[in-house]
Amino acid sequence: MKSRIEIDPLGEKNIPIDAYYGIQTLRAVENFPVSGIKPPEVFIKAYVMIKKAAAITNAKVGNLDNKLSKTIIQACDEILSGNLLDQFVVDVFQAGAGTSFNMNVNEVLANRSLEILHKSKGDYKAINPNDHVNMGQSTNDTYPTALHISILIALQPLIQEIQNLSLSFDDLATKNHDVLKSGRTHLQDAVPITIGQEFSAYSSVLRNSADQLKKRQINLYEVALGGTAVGTGANTHPQYKKKVIGKLADLCGFPLKPAQNPFEALQSCRRVQTISSGLKELALELVRISNDLRLLSSGPTTGLNEISLPAVQPGSSIMPGKVNPVMAECMNMIGFQVIGNDLTVSFAVQAGQLDLNVMGPVIMNNILFSIQILTNYLPAFRKKCIQGIKINTIRCANYLDKNPSLATYLAPHIGYLKASKIAKQALEEDRSVKDIAIEKKILPIKELNRILDPKNFLKKKK
Repeated sequence: MKSRIEIDPLGEKNIPIDAYYGIQTLRAVENFPVSGIKPPEVFIKAYVMIKKAAAITNAKVGNLDNKLSKTIIQACDEILSGNLLDQFVVDVFQAGAGTSFNMNVNEVLANRSLEILHKSKGDYKAINPNDHVNMGQSTNDTYPTALHISILIALQPLIQEIQNLSLSFDDLATKNHDVLKSGRTHLQDAVPITIGQEFSAYSSVLRNSADQLKKRQINLYEVALGGTAVGTGANTHPQYKKKVIGKLADLCGFPLKPAQNPFEALQSCRRVQTISSGLKELALELVRISNDLRLLSSGPTTGLNEISLPAVQPGSSIMPGKVNPVMAECMNMIGFQVIGNDLTVSFAVQAGQLDLNVMGPVIMNNILFSIQILTNYLPAFRKKCIQGIKINTIRCANYLDKNPSLATYLAPHIGYLKASKIAKQALEEDRSVKDIAIEKKILPIKELNRILDPKNFLKKKK
């Protein structure tokens, strides 16, 4: 393999001649052969936006030659268009703070810029990864800034998908607003509820989860950029921070602003933890809803069987005709992964020491992975599971008819103790509460019919 020689403070190495990355990237690849997982495209592009904003700003304040600035900007635009993404080869598990990835970006942009100028890759006297591409920057302020931007970008389609799922449950709730069924508390029979009311809760909690993420993303608008190594802004022009963040806001489309306290912005990852926590809270609800759907569809002959989920694939390699709630099962697994990812993020957030939290790479990997798997799966879950739910109204009615908890409605008229005895007898004899009450002549039949009229069960509190 043809190669070129590059030099860094630790010595020299042979770099593949066609590679746009350089010596520091290669060292990272050799040092961290961990997962084989590379940073997602959204994070790469967020980082390149920062480099572009810096190149523009450094030229405006007179610190960077205009020709070099334009060349770096062109290289940035090419990557933002989808080129050279295979050149970002550093594992997500890497040196603390993400220095290896920052240098990967700097080297790719420097070498592509050199190529644009018809110079050889590695000719860093003309354009240098540190001196020019990284001018006015440190890994310590660029990595957390890229993390904020990438999360903001990735969150938008997820929030939309959560809202879409909420609307699908809302449609089911509307269509089945008057379909009565037995309520269940403690997994035991309870007073009636409608399918519409039960499903409206799913719609509501998902809508609230989306709203929470929208509120919390505001935390990410404050960014660390301009703080450089420890928050002091060392090696930057006095106007640099305000101008570079303004330009970056234009590029990414979010109302970014300088961190009120740049030292906090480097030391604390509290702001991204609010997003990770929001994702975990969403996952907890999705797991709960999926478990409800599995219970409600259980059977069909030995379970609740109040609803039917769409059959999307055979359920067994040995039992013919078996169909499983696979979409809900997959949703469970995704939820468990998101919850685990949040635990990793939480450990990383509390692991900051003194003037920097160096655990950014693992935070980035876990939050963006959670967003990715949720965004990818929620449309499939909605289309192949939720939108195809059928309500087994006859089964719901049969359960409700034998529900001993209907004695609750008699209690205000005959007292709790007498109503309890009726409920117990109905359960023991597998008869309806109404039949037992008529037999015992506890109230006139006309009054019993009025009290136990299903229309009364549909009443809502004003």
